[in-house]
Amino acid sequence: MSEKHKIVTRESVLPFVLVTALFFLWALPNNLNDILIPQFMKSFELSRLQAGLVQSAFYMGYFLLAMPAALIMDKYNYKTGLIIGLLLFATGCFLFWPAASTGRYGFFLFALFVIASGLAFLETGSNSFIAVLGDPATSEHRLNFSQSFNPLGSMTGVLIGTVFIFSGTEFSAGQVAAMKSAGTYNTYLHAEILRVGPPYIVIGSIILLWAFLIWRTKFPSEKKTNYPGGVEKGKLSALLHYPHFIRGIAAQFFYVGAQVGTWSFMIQYLKDYMQKSEKEAGAMLFISILAFGVGRFVATALMKRFEPKKLMGTYSMINVALCATAILIPGLIGGWALVVTSFFMSLMFPTIFALGIKGLGPHTKLGGSMIIMAIIGGAVWTPLMGFISDATHSMALAIIVPLISYLFIIYYSFRGSKPSGPLYDV
Repeated sequence: MSEKHKIVTRESVLPFVLVTALFFLWALPNNLNDILIPQFMKSFELSRLQAGLVQSAFYMGYFLLAMPAALIMDKYNYKTGLIIGLLLFATGCFLFWPAASTGRYGFFLFALFVIASGLAFLETGSNSFIAVLGDPATSEHRLNFSQSFNPLGSMTGVLIGTVFIFSGTEFSAGQVAAMKSAGTYNTYLHAEILRVGPPYIVIGSIILLWAFLIWRTKFPSEKKTNYPGGVEKGKLSALLHYPHFIRGIAAQFFYVGAQVGTWSFMIQYLKDYMQKSEKEAGAMLFISILAFGVGRFVATALMKRFEPKKLMGTYSMINVALCATAILIPGLIGGWALVVTSFFMSLMFPTIFALGIKGLGPHTKLGGSMIIMAIIGGAVWTPLMGFISDATHSMALAIIVPLISYLFIIYYSFRGSKPSGPLYDV
């Protein structure tokens, strides 16, 4: 492989490693949310729609801060944006302790919003940084490699939550009534919510350490490129001339909604139709995210032989079939079908991102931030799935939301992602 077509050059290895590690670190809170939802449903006695607001608060942070993150990095550099993101991330983690002590659901939602605000900086900067850190021809390959460490963080987050947040103590309706009569039920609920604090304190401390390491590391200089027409800075208005980019935003909205909605309610689905305990369902969620991680590495290898967008389209068709199975055959078969969808969704986020920003040139940072803003799909689809489940008393019917999402991704893969507009470096 020539120097031009290497995944990353020798002088960029250390920044590449430090930024790639961020893909692992931001997955921790993303997938701890899947543990927080059932934990909050129990501790605060919430409906599924109310519990879905966990993801709404979280992904609203992405939506509101992704654009400011891009503007800051456009004015300064990627490194500045990443450090700001890490500091916000750590602050949100530390807010979990007072939130747990006071036992206020709204305080938790605010802490999650602060965490996600930091992650907006990290995802906007990291995805764009990795995508442009080398030859444009290998951007999908490079980004899929870095994103391969994201599911490792996801698995770690679920494992931390299952072991340290879930107590494994579940009472029947009769036992709950007896505890309420004895006046001990509120004490139990407060003890359950206090379990949430310590894991986030540890994560926050690790994040501060990583901010220090990035601060002390020399990043490659961001070269000023002489683009045709004398364009130097990105412009939002210019992005409207890239149809493949606009469709990429929509594809990312649908994908993240499908992923977040599936993982957020997988535990509830498994408890409803397979009669699993919270810890058993948490273990199956862990298996699902393990499949996601394996799928990411498999997809990275397959991209050496198959065009990334066609591979994504094939995976999306498989997931439509698996979601249909989860809807029509709830139980053992449907439950495992839902678990397996994670393997086939694994390549979608980085592939959509890389395809969406391809050829944007000076508009890459702003374009990348808008694709990150599309993560708001997780805030929209998750409570929608909760609403469908509450209204129909069927968690299975709520899986229609990710099924529809994969249909759009099939279209984007085979037709909508073809680069168009005044392209650069393609």
